[in-house]
Amino acid sequence: MGHHTNLQAGRSGLARTGSGRALVLHPVLRSREQDSPRSPEASLEEAVGLARAIDLEVVHAAVVKVSRPQPATLLGGGAVEQAGRLMEEARGRDEDIDLVIVDHALSPVQQRNLEKAFGAKVIDRTGLILEIFGARARTHEGQLQVELAALSYQKSRLVRSWTHLERQRGGFGFIGGPGESQLEIDRRLIAGRIDKLKRELDEVRRTRGLHRKARAKVPYPVVVLVGYTNAGKSTLFNRMAGADVFAKDLLFATLDPTMRAIGLPTGRKVILSDTVGFISDLPTHLVAAFRATLEEVQSADIILHVRDIAHPDSEAQKADVDGVLRDLGIDPQQDPRVVEVANKIDLLDAQGREAVLARAERSGSLCAVSATTGEGLDTLAALLDRRMTAGRKLVEMDIELSDGATLAWLYANGEVQGRRDDDRLAHLQVAIEPALLARLEQRLAA
Repeated sequence: MGHHTNLQAGRSGLARTGSGRALVLHPVLRSREQDSPRSPEASLEEAVGLARAIDLEVVHAAVVKVSRPQPATLLGGGAVEQAGRLMEEARGRDEDIDLVIVDHALSPVQQRNLEKAFGAKVIDRTGLILEIFGARARTHEGQLQVELAALSYQKSRLVRSWTHLERQRGGFGFIGGPGESQLEIDRRLIAGRIDKLKRELDEVRRTRGLHRKARAKVPYPVVVLVGYTNAGKSTLFNRMAGADVFAKDLLFATLDPTMRAIGLPTGRKVILSDTVGFISDLPTHLVAAFRATLEEVQSADIILHVRDIAHPDSEAQKADVDGVLRDLGIDPQQDPRVVEVANKIDLLDAQGREAVLARAERSGSLCAVSATTGEGLDTLAALLDRRMTAGRKLVEMDIELSDGATLAWLYANGEVQGRRDDDRLAHLQVAIEPALLARLEQRLAA
């Protein structure tokens, strides 16, 4: 199975240094073949998408059956020979393949042996995802998290020397030319750097805790977008917020949460937050490194699970996202905060589209939209409005007459059903939802 994509020259350091042509191999281990909800072809397609996300030209991509994983190379001898021949043929046509991506975890020994066999740089799935993270992280925290994950991964590996390539791209040099000098970084140096990064991250998180407290003073409910990578979260965010977040048809386009205040039809304001895309088989130390990015989800008032409903693996992707939510202590089936957004309905055939729209009409927690065309966004905004008012409580409050800002906020965000003023206080009866009440209490306590 082959894939051909056009490399956009000049987009990254890879294009400029000629390290842009890749062979992608997706090993299927017989022992695990039955366990995966995805077809090998769909997994290969995803790996090709990951490679394209950093402007690699995928010259060829193939599924490789592995009946018995080899300790030395993971892949069987026949598969290694076949890939080697393919690379020789490409060299003969003066179309060198600089990089082989093995869409599976490789031990350092397997990686080195395959590099020798192919005469080219080899990276595994973790290395590729880290390379993407390195190219995409934009905030200081995101960059620290990526470097921490990269160093944890590299502890036992040979690492490339830092060259102009890494400095240009902001990556970590897992993808480098085969002729580059190699060096074993002293593990004590790596451990020291890891400790320093952890301290810096703790400091950043402490500061972010302060930011979160500051946000509690702007007491709007927080709506967080989550979903499988490439489900269309950033496009939906742009539509809803009128913002220009980096939204492309790329895997892992978003790494750092982006937040905007938006108005709903009733005039109520909410803060919309975009998050990093989830993905299957994300290595555990990467999940740990990006846990802080997902902290926003745990404290959210509403969680919009954005799905690419037109994707053939939509159900498997949903299962992956649900699994990550459960890891964060959120039960997607029971938690009333979770709303499913079936995105990309414009890509469905008439029958599929009708089925999704009918399901959405019957459900109070499913909305069908197209972030690209804007269809269904009014329904989504109305659903958010309903969710905000669903759990309203009638509370009695005494607010100082001199505190005009809090009084104005209560009139804007709650429903004042009774008011009696004396010399100093306004005695109010207000119908208000618990999330807003909690934020108001935080604001008054601050």
